[in-house]
Formats: sequence, structure tokens, C-alpha cells
Amino acid sequence: MTSREYKQNIVCVRYDILIPLVMVMIIISLLLSCQAAKGNDSSSIVNNSTSKLGVFSADSKPYGLRYGQWTAKWWQWAYSIPKEINPSYDDTGKNCAQGQSGPVWFLTGAYRHAVNRLCDIPAGKAILFTILNSECSYAEFPNIKTEKILRECSKEMQDKVIHIEASIDGISIKNLSNYRIQSPLFNFTLPKNNILGLAPQTTQAVSDGNWVFLQPLSVGKHVIYFQGELKSNNVTTTPAKSGNYTFAGPYGWDFPDTYHITVVNSTDEASEH
Repeated sequence: MTSREYKQNIVCVRYDILIPLVMVMIIISLLLSCQAAKGNDSSSIVNNSTSKLGVFSADSKPYGLRYGQWTAKWWQWAYSIPKEINPSYDDTGKNCAQGQSGPVWFLTGAYRHAVNRLCDIPAGKAILFTILNSECSYAEFPNIKTEKILRECSKEMQDKVIHIEASIDGISIKNLSNYRIQSPLFNFTLPKNNILGLAPQTTQAVSDGNWVFLQPLSVGKHVIYFQGELKSNNVTTTPAKSGNYTFAGPYGWDFPDTYHITVVNSTDEASEH
């Protein structure tokens, strides 16, 4: 055997050894990658349990607006409706459709007692409701002169909340503490016979609250349940203690609320009329 042939045989032997080793390493690497991916998938399922229930994440921008902006719209809606037809003071759900427009449907709690409400909602509508929330405006609290104090006022009231719960079709929504949202400064207009009992006017406010923002539900029947608890029903906060608490704070709104929702297609509605 010549020197050249000997070197060629060595090279061949090395290739015979290296190629299987490389293949084994590739297979091991792929197996490890698959295991890691499965681990990530399982943690994703746990961490994103609310997304499986169709809850918008707190850092999302549903329909182009941030959560805080939508909560401001909820207050604007709630205050725009006279008390005699306001959904907040309706025990049956007959006023559920009052003032509703756009891609998001608003639901509200009830004052001083539990309620079971029936509500038909058009298909394709997202649903925003508060478990408990607070709001301070210049109209309700005339001693407040700055946005900073409005924020402190609403936060102090909302800090009285010690427990919140909500479910969709019997499935509890987890991590609700992630959905405590403070709004930007916003305007709202009070009509005649408004729920605050104030003169008709436009003012500015800041809100703070615990919210649930649902993606559109499937056509058919659903049950939405929510309730919160408070440290105390006594008003003790300094900036807001001279104000009107009948709607602005969580006091009195800590009762069970159950909505029996029917999501209907517009074609179904048309066929009924």
C-alpha cells in the first residue's frame, strides 16, 4: 500500500465515523427542540387560559383603542342614559340595548341587590363589563381641581375592592387582577334626569376599575356572571368624601350579577319580524 492509498483509507474511515456521529447529534438536537416546544406549548396554555375564553389581553388595542379608552367609553355610555331607562337600574334586562352602538356592547352591574338579566346581543359584538369600578369627576367632586387628584380619588375608592370573580358559561376567568385599568382623562355629558342627580352638564373624569373585555361570543345562549367584594362600605377617603357615591364608587355595587345572553344573527332577527 502506497502512502497516498493509506491516507485515503484514513480519510474514509474518519468519514465513516464522523457521518454517523453528526447524524446522531442532529437527531438529539431535534428531539430536544421538540421537547422544549412542547414545554412552551403547555405553559402557553396555562398562561393564556383567559385567551381561550375569548378575553382581550390588557395590553391589547381592541378595534384600535386601548383598554383604558374603552373603559372611558363605557362611562360615557352609562352616564348618557336617563335613570328611568338606564340599564344599571333595570332588574330584568329590558333596557339592555339602550344607547348601544359600535363594535362593543356594554354591560353594567346593579345597585344594592343581585340581578338576573336577559339580554339579546347581535352576533359579532365584543362585550365589555365592569366587575367593580370607580370614577371621579369635577362635577361630582367640586373640591378637586386637577387631573392628578382625580386619579388619586378614583384609585382610593377602587383600592377598597378586596375580591373579584367572573365566569362565562360556568368557566371562571383567571388572573382578573391583571385587568384593573385606569382610564385617561375623558369627557362625559349628563342629560336631564341623569343617574347622578346633577344638573345637565359636560365635565371631565378619570376612572379606575376591574374589567372584563370579551371577544364576540358564538351565536346562541351564554351566561355571564360577576361579583366583587369591598373592605368596607364606609367612605373614608379624603379627596372624594364630600362627593356623590351613588354611582361613582364601588359602594353598593358589590352584589352578584348574572346575564343570560342570547347572541343572535341579524338574519335571525329579521326573520322574527
